[in-house]
Amino acid sequence: MLAYQLKIAFKSLKRNPVLSSVLIGGIALGIAVSTAFVTVYYMMASDPIPDKSDRLFAVQLDSWGADNPYDDERPEEAPMQITYQDMVGIMQSDIPTHQSGMYRSSLTVLPDAESDRPFRATTRLCFSDFFEMFDVPFAYGGPWDSRADAGPEPVVVLSRDVNDRLFGGEDSVGRTVHIEDRDFKVVGVLDEWRPMVKYYDITNFEFGESEEIFVPFNFNRSLELYSSGNTMGWKFYPGNEYEDFLQSESVFIQMWVQLDSREQRQDYVSFLNAYTEGQKELGRFERPTNNKVRPVMKWLEVNEVVPEEAKLMLIIAVLFLMVCSINLIGVLLGKFLARAPEVGVRRALGASRRSVFMQHIIECELIGVLGGAVGIVLSIVALKLINGLFSEGTFRFALDLNMVGAGVLLSLVAGLIAGLYPAWRICRVAPASHLKLQ
Repeated sequence: MLAYQLKIAFKSLKRNPVLSSVLIGGIALGIAVSTAFVTVYYMMASDPIPDKSDRLFAVQLDSWGADNPYDDERPEEAPMQITYQDMVGIMQSDIPTHQSGMYRSSLTVLPDAESDRPFRATTRLCFSDFFEMFDVPFAYGGPWDSRADAGPEPVVVLSRDVNDRLFGGEDSVGRTVHIEDRDFKVVGVLDEWRPMVKYYDITNFEFGESEEIFVPFNFNRSLELYSSGNTMGWKFYPGNEYEDFLQSESVFIQMWVQLDSREQRQDYVSFLNAYTEGQKELGRFERPTNNKVRPVMKWLEVNEVVPEEAKLMLIIAVLFLMVCSINLIGVLLGKFLARAPEVGVRRALGASRRSVFMQHIIECELIGVLGGAVGIVLSIVALKLINGLFSEGTFRFALDLNMVGAGVLLSLVAGLIAGLYPAWRICRVAPASHLKLQ
């Protein structure tokens, strides 16, 4: 029966190709806009590391002063980052499966080739656990080991782009890169790695590119590297030396841990509370204990990483699709009522209102699906235009199977919205009035 009704629907569309094109085009326009904007929101709000997001936790310690909270609008919140001295203290714990303090800086790379000039490279200072904790993919080699952390040993992990620039994309593991005033040995080259949300450091361009080079954290002292990202503090610190900065109350380090079980998490929270109490005895942590250990998605939600503009675009897209569908109601109504004599004959020959209604609904859904197919193609073009509005590498919006499915679902909904009333009207036509004209 369904195959027969689809055959009738196709014949109906062929009768008036111009009108059919208008109907399909109207649906396609709505699907193109809505699918593109839904994709933007979906990619911004989706889980950046679904396989283990419930086991990765951002660590917050409320080391702020007693006079004012860290966030006046949300006084219950602790600072998003921690101090250097607190990072050193809590990394003494052996509870986490993996852990790493980290921050963003920049270093000067001096290529060997005379044709390439020295350049500043965005740098992440981190511990070796960073790479395994965040499932960072490698094209060549791998991360350095814990001995290089402790040294620190002059080793470096390069991004694919920097490796292409310095070594033409070849396997550079074991080769040397001159950074600042010393040589670093390449131990690994990243494969393509560009999370849509840079969730491990949302204080520094959360939708930006990942860093270009990675070096052991403990080089911060010998190179005296300040953060090139967000640095805050609740009081001035005496002295102008780098060591004074490290021992200050300045928060600039992102701290992440991997806790694979509930027991680990409970033990780690207890450890943090005990650490805080110990610091209180030393005259620090003047506010009530307010430690937080948040999994990835909760971390992104609390810090409102998805822009309000993306949410607004999602609402506008759905409303736009509804407007497109509603505007087609009149066109479909006119088309269906023009066939009232034909429907009257069918009703007189025994066709039920239900069968007439279903036939016209299926025709509307066929229009929706055809419009959806065209709209999905147009949405790919729309996403390329959206990507082009931003600097290269900032965003890479693209359809995946989930969004293609969403586009198909939206097209079916649009076809139903557009055709529900016209189909109901035509099935209510009294056959007697049209039989007199036959």
